[in-house]
Amino acid sequence: MELKKGVVVTLEIPGGTQEQYERTTQLIQGAEWFPPEGFIAHSAGPDGTGGWRIVDFFETRAHFEAFVAKAMPFFQEAGMPSVIPQIQDAVNVVVRPEPK
Repeated sequence: MELKKGVVVTLEIPGGTQEQYERTTQLIQGAEWFPPEGFIAHSAGPDGTGGWRIVDFFETRAHFEAFVAKAMPFFQEAGMPSVIPQIQDAVNVVVRPEPK
């Protein structure tokens, strides 16, 4: 297992839908800059209250902020509501290595 330090970014999106999420993901993954610099991992799903939750891991806060600057037009195009991310230091992010 590979151990990394970084930041964990949590976005709670009240009223966010799977359709909005899937459209945003499609647009981001189609960008020439994907995957963004400093990206470690991503997870998303329903939050249990009718909204959507996204949890990302990046090497640094600056990497996440650079990603948001590039991805913002995609969020807007997909109709994702604006939210304020919670960003916390991650002492450890364990990533399973790709099979060789």
